[in-house]
Amino acid sequence: MPITTGRSYLAIPGPSVSPERVLNAMHRTAPNIYEGELVDMVGELLPDLRRVAMTTQHVAIYIANGHGAWEAANCNMFSRGDRALLAATGRFGHGWAEGLQRMGVKVDIIDFGKSAPAEPERIADALRADKNHEIRAVLVTHVDTASSARNDIAAIRAAIDSTGHPALLAVDAIASLGCDELRMDDWGVDVIVGASQKGLMLPPGLGFIWFSDKALAASQRADLVTPYWDWKPRGTGTEFWQFFGGTAPTHHLYGLREALTMMLDEEGLEQVWARHRQLARTVWTAFDAWGRGSGIALNIADPAARGHSVTAAMIPNGGAGALRRWLEAEAGVTLGIGLGMALPSEPAYQDFLRVGHMGHVNAHMTLGVLAAMEAGMQALGIAHGPGAVEAAAGALVG
Repeated sequence: MPITTGRSYLAIPGPSVSPERVLNAMHRTAPNIYEGELVDMVGELLPDLRRVAMTTQHVAIYIANGHGAWEAANCNMFSRGDRALLAATGRFGHGWAEGLQRMGVKVDIIDFGKSAPAEPERIADALRADKNHEIRAVLVTHVDTASSARNDIAAIRAAIDSTGHPALLAVDAIASLGCDELRMDDWGVDVIVGASQKGLMLPPGLGFIWFSDKALAASQRADLVTPYWDWKPRGTGTEFWQFFGGTAPTHHLYGLREALTMMLDEEGLEQVWARHRQLARTVWTAFDAWGRGSGIALNIADPAARGHSVTAAMIPNGGAGALRRWLEAEAGVTLGIGLGMALPSEPAYQDFLRVGHMGHVNAHMTLGVLAAMEAGMQALGIAHGPGAVEAAAGALVG
């Protein structure tokens, strides 16, 4: 008999859980968009958005999801016929490349596979081979939402610098922003792409671009940019409407204000990062226990190369798909599908899943998901090692 009465839990890697405080802040009548409290509030929001990315550089807000933010970054960095170098560590790296290619940008892809981080020296080798400096930017995901691979952005920056190549460094931080340590200025990042629906704890609808003075200067020659996607008025404008290319996303902005207050002023960004590290270790510990003698395995073997917002894993023989279906139907828990690990038409597609632990997540939410997963394995007869929930509890407090 299903035990789904009560609040369901969406444990996917975005959209994440929105706090009641954030939803309540959005539940209001529309404000004056020309003057008054909204204009004043946005003036305080922009510095706080810079704090989230640890930068003093420019920030632009778009009414868009993460794919829209990709496109905003693409059209401001490139002209048709330009070259980009992209380090792919999962499906979302390839997705970013596909968007660039459709816009007429030539993309050199270094594919590091589905289960490993990027190797900075291979990126450096590709730049050294570009004798005429045709490559305009190096693109990389910080955490690929599909594979859960986390790349060492500071090391990639150092590798770029070792070559003397002038390419920009652009980072997709959609899955890591507000979850994993991210330091734009200290790490020498020129462009960061983000979105509202993951670590920032909002519904989908806002895309963000942080960009350096170097990126701003490079964008002066970009012929792909169109009026709406142009980051110059959004990042350096003098009139309120310019920040949004027209009417402001009023209710999302009120929610964002509440979310940033919770993250920056109440919990503190360093503690937000530490909480995500602790909860991620809890999830990994459970999978390690389940995996003893069973074939269950985390997608990224090296803990140092795993993101702290999402965990990708394999449960063989169709176990992942069966478990996801059981959890949603019987326990009120929804896990993420395995993206990019196999085609939906292939039997192996049912062997992969993802657990999201990003944003407004705490101990009982994480342990509840793990306990429900173990119940599902028992109900379905999925082979798994013992003691996972007990081990996860120990990792949480250890």
